[in-house]
Amino acid sequence: MTKLIGVTFQVRVSDYEKGIKWYKALFDRKPDFIPHEDFAEWEMLKGTWLQVAKGEPTNGNGPLRLGVENIHLERERLINLLEIEIEEVNTREGVPAAWCSFKDPDGNRIGLFQDLS
Repeated sequence: MTKLIGVTFQVRVSDYEKGIKWYKALFDRKPDFIPHEDFAEWEMLKGTWLQVAKGEPTNGNGPLRLGVENIHLERERLINLLEIEIEEVNTREGVPAAWCSFKDPDGNRIGLFQDLS
């Protein structure tokens, strides 16, 4: 893999307000970034983010996303190297990031992201 420059971890909470309150207490601070409704992020270490999203919690569900410098090049490299399907690169207006997800052979969700700021 090319040099990693960041990582995101995502957890789902069934009650968003309750979940955010709990994570605010855990980290003793407000989220660093709230890109859209029902989604908040804390930068734990430079380039390492915990994302809390409204949704159904499941054991072992991710995705674990790995930060890369060029998501399009890395996506193509992994498709060719691992012979896997990777979703198209996603973006959202107002969010300075691009991302895509795929699965490992056991079905674990993994992905890539690129900081666009």
